[in-house]
Amino acid sequence: MASISEDKAGNRTIQFVAKDRKRRSVRLGKMPMRLVREIKLRVEALNYAAISGHSVDAETARWIADREQPLLEKLAKVGLIARPEEVGDITLDAFIDAYLTGRVDLKASTVEQLRQVQRNVVAFAGATMSLREFTAGHADAFKAMLVSRMADNSVRRNLGRCRQFFEAAARKRLIGSNPFGHLKGLTVKGNAERFRFVTLEEIQSVIDAAPCAEWRAIIALARYGGLRTPSETLALKWSDIDWERQRIRIPSPKTEHCGKAFRVAPLFTELEPYLRDLFELAPDGAEFVINRYRDASQNLRTTMLKIIRRAGLEPWERVFQNLRASRQTELNQRHPSHVVCDWLGNTEAVANEHYLHTTESDFQRALQNPVQCPTVNGRSDREAVIAPKENPTESVGLRDVTNQHSDTDYPTRIRTWTNRTKICCATVTLSGTASGAGV
Repeated sequence: MASISEDKAGNRTIQFVAKDRKRRSVRLGKMPMRLVREIKLRVEALNYAAISGHSVDAETARWIADREQPLLEKLAKVGLIARPEEVGDITLDAFIDAYLTGRVDLKASTVEQLRQVQRNVVAFAGATMSLREFTAGHADAFKAMLVSRMADNSVRRNLGRCRQFFEAAARKRLIGSNPFGHLKGLTVKGNAERFRFVTLEEIQSVIDAAPCAEWRAIIALARYGGLRTPSETLALKWSDIDWERQRIRIPSPKTEHCGKAFRVAPLFTELEPYLRDLFELAPDGAEFVINRYRDASQNLRTTMLKIIRRAGLEPWERVFQNLRASRQTELNQRHPSHVVCDWLGNTEAVANEHYLHTTESDFQRALQNPVQCPTVNGRSDREAVIAPKENPTESVGLRDVTNQHSDTDYPTRIRTWTNRTKICCATVTLSGTASGAGV
């Protein structure tokens, strides 16, 4: 919270406790109280953003853009906004380049993907556009350009990473707000049109068309083991396979930064023969399961497409991911979803969005096993419940009632049973399902 103070001469000052827990003062002179209160609200918003590490809201950012230089210098002096000379002529390209250079925590493949987004946005904005010149209007125009050229998920990915770049600039107080902050729904969505369930017969023909034992293992690991290919497949070592317990410890480079460097999955029966064949052929001292295709210059996808065509099949989209998705869809029909997600290294939400789909076999099973209503004496449950009995005495079991009680209790039980029978018959009569003639 900020406070307003006034000295004897009428000079007004806004005071607040900054991020470093020191008291700062914005001296406004003999300014009208109405304007002082407005500035106080903005000072509180800027200070909160500085403490929390978030960018300021769009309204406050617009307010700053409309202020005169003297007030901006006062706000910059107390660390609420960046000094104009600190931002200077930093271009968008130079900032993103410096940001990515400093992200030593990212994998090389991730940095390369971010570099591609950098090239896209710089090509749109121009190499000379400064960081502060890029506005929300530019973000909208960039989105429109992407929509005209890319698939929906590619658009989402580009915009989401641009928002990441500008959020870093806002945290450094180089800009007032994130120009991509108003764009919503930038997470990648599942696309059912690109899903292809690869059947067991199809994958067997692909494995049979593979040129060597390593390729047979690569295909089996993707389809029967559900491994991410190439990252998890190439990271797998022989020491990760427990033949006795039939378990596989699967390294997971993709989730390593989340604290999940590996997961444990069964050594599935369908997968084991291909790994054993490859193990027999492995040279002494071999560390990794896959050796020949570990070179970064090897393009597994290109070779896989050739193998699929050699098997007489038409290649499908997302060639390896669809093998993994087919395995997860298959396993979910036999095991609880949370168990399958633990084996394959994703969450139920991600599985529902990107992996699980309805297959042709689901329709076939539904037709082969129609849901039927239980029957009683050839009639459905509902008919058996509402239909009156031809002989209420026999249906209730008068002899059984008599045998269960003493002679002295017999008249009372008979009266109780008779009353209940009348009530039941009367209820049936009122519902219109039977006449009351037999009561």
